[in-house]
Amino acid sequence: MQNTARRTLIFFIFFSISAISISSPLKKKLPVEGGVVFRIENRTAFLIKPKASNSNLLTPWVLYAPTLRGLPGNAENWMFNRFLEKGIAIAGIDVGESYGSPEGRKLYTSLYNELIHKHGLSRKVSLLARSRGGLMLYNWAAENPKIIACIAGIYPVCNLESYPGLKRAAGAYRMTHDELRANLSRHNPVDNLIPLAKAKVPIFHIHGNVDKVVPIEDNSLLVKRRYEKLSGTMDLEIIDGQGHNMWSGWFTSQRLVDFVINHSTPKNL
Repeated sequence: MQNTARRTLIFFIFFSISAISISSPLKKKLPVEGGVVFRIENRTAFLIKPKASNSNLLTPWVLYAPTLRGLPGNAENWMFNRFLEKGIAIAGIDVGESYGSPEGRKLYTSLYNELIHKHGLSRKVSLLARSRGGLMLYNWAAENPKIIACIAGIYPVCNLESYPGLKRAAGAYRMTHDELRANLSRHNPVDNLIPLAKAKVPIFHIHGNVDKVVPIEDNSLLVKRRYEKLSGTMDLEIIDGQGHNMWSGWFTSQRLVDFVINHSTPKNL
């Protein structure tokens, strides 16, 4: 009898702890209010939907990267509010330091499927890549060009050889340095622009001409040169004297915001 009571008590405690862990809200501070945080394949994801939306239409949205710890941060507040005012949602998922690897790309697909099937978001998505988020979103976009409305970037990384370098990135790809080099054309954004050009995906980057971390010559300028050679459309705003920093102009660029809004509205989806 005592053993039965003890087993019942243990089960009750275990069940209670499990229930608490399942129902406890995830902790992630977002730069604007009204967002929800949830899990996709045990990864932290978020969704911020506009307060007012046309219930007869699917909600346009922006996929932001990287969603690492502390990101998106307060710097994105101005941009996010401009999107929300225009009825555009913002979402993201923490794929870790994936550097655009296949495992990270699968997580973006899982988030995409969740949002379009269960949250009423548009089948076409605009991409907003900040820094190394460029590797993540460009590689996913190259595999899914027909669902991409546009790509916007704030000093985005587009070249694995430039950042973080193949030696550092190899682990995320579950390859050795030599294996990644041999397969680089399959995983490097600057080498995978053809699908995006064929799908006529418009691109906008804002990048500084003294960026030492993500040099503009090996990233945004290289993308522009190759993309236009493929008859793709790309606008590159070069900021004189700015590097890879937290200058407020990166995050209050009216040109960038207008670009995303113009390509995210229903008439362009």
